[in-house]
Amino acid sequence: MMLKMGLVKWFNQAKGYGFISPLDGSSEIYVSRTSIANTRNKSLNAGQSVEFTIYNSSTHGPAAADVIAY
Repeated sequence: MMLKMGLVKWFNQAKGYGFISPLDGSSEIYVSRTSIANTRNKSLNAGQSVEFTIYNSSTHGPAAADVIAY
C-alpha cells in the first residue's frame, strides 16, 4: 500500500471520528480513532499533518488506516 499525506479537516474527539484532506487534492477520507497508530489518546486536531494508507470500509467507503500524526 502507498502512504499518503494529508491534513486533518476535523476530528470529533467525543465521537471518535473525523475526516482527512489528502494533500494530493483527492476526496476527503474518513478516519476513526481506532485507525490512529501513534498517539496515546487516539485523537487528532484540525490542521494536524498525518500520513496514512487507504482501505475500503464496508460502512464508510474509503477510510484511513495506519494513521501517523505529526
